[in-house]
Amino acid sequence: MLKRPRRNRKSQAIRNMVEETRLSVKDFIFPMFLIEGINQKVEVSSMPGIYRYSLDLMLKEIEICMELGIMAFDIFPAYPESKKDRFATESHNPETFYLKAIHKIKTTFPEACVMTDVAMDPYSSDGHDGLVEKGKILNDETLEILGRMSLAQARAGADILGPSDMMDGRVGYIRKVLDENGFTDVSIMSYTAKYASAFYGPFRDALDSAPKMGDKKTYQMDFANHSEALIEAQLDTEEGADFLMVKPALAYLDIIKLLKDNSNLPIAAYNVSGEYSMVKAAAERGWIDGEKAMLESLTSIKRAGANVILSYFAKEFAMMEK
Repeated sequence: MLKRPRRNRKSQAIRNMVEETRLSVKDFIFPMFLIEGINQKVEVSSMPGIYRYSLDLMLKEIEICMELGIMAFDIFPAYPESKKDRFATESHNPETFYLKAIHKIKTTFPEACVMTDVAMDPYSSDGHDGLVEKGKILNDETLEILGRMSLAQARAGADILGPSDMMDGRVGYIRKVLDENGFTDVSIMSYTAKYASAFYGPFRDALDSAPKMGDKKTYQMDFANHSEALIEAQLDTEEGADFLMVKPALAYLDIIKLLKDNSNLPIAAYNVSGEYSMVKAAAERGWIDGEKAMLESLTSIKRAGANVILSYFAKEFAMMEK
């Protein structure tokens, strides 16, 4: 007898019933860019539809997103060069606009989940995620700076810390600092498998955080590597991570599945700026249907095993679902 799997594809109603992977607005964390000032909304030129907001307008944008069902936000600060130095001193200054913004967002929207970025590059005059000494990125000395940064963000009200630098031992160091200071309920979403990728360009435009010398290949992973992600996942789990992240997402669906198959922790995937901008650029030229490409891309990330998706498409997806 001829097998006919097409019978389960013959109508939208039937396709909906047998659909194996379903996206929900609950899956998303929306990355947002914060700048200093008042009434500032500046589009990122390489990321159509994505803006840098001053806090007053970011609060309004978060309210709109929450009405659409988005409840989690990853806030990234963009600092002027005048506030950067080798030691990322501004990152733990209690009067800095980023920490004040975290506190304001949490007090205004206590039900929102606020994730923060723990890395030196937004504050570093060298543009690297670690402390630079004679052209070398120092690991252990960087951990001390990340610890001070993490504690400051926890005090400001952050729910989840995202150490995005790929320094060795960072999760354990940060977990120890948090626990010793009474922040045992603050989560860590480790950038477990963060690859040295060409897809980060628009993000660096948004934050003006490109390295001033060299690249990040001595601490971010080689994109040719697969099993190394399991080593990183095991270490981060042992050190106390609450989530394991893969970044980027689309070129690393195999890594998402690898971690999903080998860990009991929730797996996050970062659908990064370059992945977003490629879809937008092609759609603007009429080469692809942007909405369909967005849905296909996001679904592939969840199908690969991601429990959480950080994506600049989050608001657009939520508006479509409404």
